[in-house]
Amino acid sequence: MANNTKKTYWPHMIFGFLLIAIALGYWTIKSAVSLPVQESNDFMLRYQIADMNINEIMERKIAFDNQYRIELVDAQTMVMKDNTNSKIKQRDPVKLTYGENVFHYIIIDKNGNMAKDANVTFLLTRPHTQADDRMIENISFNGSVYTTKEINITQAGRYTLELKAKIGQNTGYLQTPAYLEP
Repeated sequence: MANNTKKTYWPHMIFGFLLIAIALGYWTIKSAVSLPVQESNDFMLRYQIADMNINEIMERKIAFDNQYRIELVDAQTMVMKDNTNSKIKQRDPVKLTYGENVFHYIIIDKNGNMAKDANVTFLLTRPHTQADDRMIENISFNGSVYTTKEINITQAGRYTLELKAKIGQNTGYLQTPAYLEP
């Protein structure tokens, strides 16, 4: 009978690799569950509704853009340094202030006349979260501009100002980046 005194460690290695795989699997699942998932609110709609009706939304947007243009007026912007790694030109964000903020918009047709009969909705949102969204429906027209109510902003960071204007069957959108400095 052969005397086998040589020890083998491969069963311990297999057991060790199995424990490492289980630990990494647990860590991956725990990390994935802890990250919040936020729905997109493009076109100021839930993602599912926008996805089902995207062709109609785009047709109405193109028809609106052919007849009107939306502008944010009387807003101070921050001059940002261009990102040299991106070929996309970024717009300078609107400078927000701590406390009450009011935004003024105009809607002009191609002849330069003010559109006074638009149904306008405003949304202040933060990128990648809907926790701080502030929606104002039926913004009033005060003779020269559409003016939002005062919005109290207290958290520093990036924001997006979204405006949806509906005239007849056509709907136009304007998204403007904004920033509140710490």
